[in-house]
Amino acid sequence: MKRWLVRFAENIDALVPLVLGIVVSVLSALDLASAHLVENAILITLAVLSFALLRDRWHESSGDDAARTASAQTLALIDDVRGQLAVVGNLDRATASMHTSVQGLTTIKTLKGGDIDRAFSQARLHTDRWTFKGGTGTYTRAVTLPLCVDAARRERRALRVRLEILDPTNRPLCESYARYRSSLSAGPDGTGETWTTDRTRKESYATVLAACWYQQNYQLLDIGVGLAPTMSTFRFDQSASQIIITQDDNEFPAMMISSESPLYDGYATELRTSFGQIRRLALDTAVQIQLSERPTRTELRQLFAQIRVSLPEDYDDDDLDQIIQKAVQARNPYGDPE
Repeated sequence: MKRWLVRFAENIDALVPLVLGIVVSVLSALDLASAHLVENAILITLAVLSFALLRDRWHESSGDDAARTASAQTLALIDDVRGQLAVVGNLDRATASMHTSVQGLTTIKTLKGGDIDRAFSQARLHTDRWTFKGGTGTYTRAVTLPLCVDAARRERRALRVRLEILDPTNRPLCESYARYRSSLSAGPDGTGETWTTDRTRKESYATVLAACWYQQNYQLLDIGVGLAPTMSTFRFDQSASQIIITQDDNEFPAMMISSESPLYDGYATELRTSFGQIRRLALDTAVQIQLSERPTRTELRQLFAQIRVSLPEDYDDDDLDQIIQKAVQARNPYGDPE
C-alpha cells in the first residue's frame, strides 16, 4: 500500500490533468458542462502540465532529456484536449501556439562527450550538403569530408560542400587563433601536435589543398572554400538534417538544431550570408593543375599560385610535405572514436 501511495505522489501532476480531462469529457458528452467550465478545466490542465515540464527541467541534471520527454507528453495531451476547444474560440489558437512552442523544444539538443560524435555520424548520413564555418577545418578535412565523399560516391549522387576557414596568409589572425587554442589546452591533441602559429597556417593550407584534391577525385563534388579575416570561438557544421554548433575544445557542450526547428533556416541563412562576404577561392581554375594521388611539391606550388593563395617564402620542402600529409592523410584532432 505504501508503494502505491509513493507512486501516486510522484505522478500526481500527470494524474490530475488526466482525471480532469476524463471528467470534463464525460460531462461534455452528457451536455452537463458549460463552455465556461470546459474553458476553466483546460486552463487548469495546461497550468499543471506547464508546472510539470518546468519541474522536470529544474531537477534533471542534463535538462535536455527531461525537457524532451516532458515536451512529448505535453504535446500528446494537448492534442487530446484540443478537440474540446471548438466551443472556446480563442483558446484553440492559444493552444495551437503553445503546441508549436513546445514542439520546438524537441528539435534542439545539448550534446556532451560521445553524443557529439554520434550527432556528427547522424548528420553525415545520406546528406547531400555540408557547410562548415570555424577555424582551420582540421576535423572536417580529416573525418567529415572523406566520409561524405565516400558516401556520395557509393550512392552515386552529388555533394555540395562549403568551407569557411581562417585565412592562412593572415599571420596575425593565425597567431591569435593559436594563442586561443593553446590557452584551452597546452598539450598535444589527437594529431600529436600542439597549436602554434605555424601549425594553424599549415592546417588551413591543407584544407584548401584537400578541397581541390577531393574535387578532382569526385566529379559530382561541388566544393567551395572561403578565407575568413576573423576568428570565432564557435564552429558551425550544417548538413541536410541538422546544424551542430561546437567549440574548439570537445570537452565543452555542443548544440544540435534539427532541420525541423525554425532556428535551422535562420542559422542556414547566417552561414550562407557569411560565406558570401568573405574571400572565396576560384577553385574552378584549379582543374588546370592535375594533382597526383599524393600531390607533389611542384603540384602544390603550382596549385596555390593558380588560385592566388600565397605560400610563405620561407617554406622549404619539409613544410610542403607537412601540408600534403595533412591534406591527404589527415588525422582526427580528437582521436579515433572507441
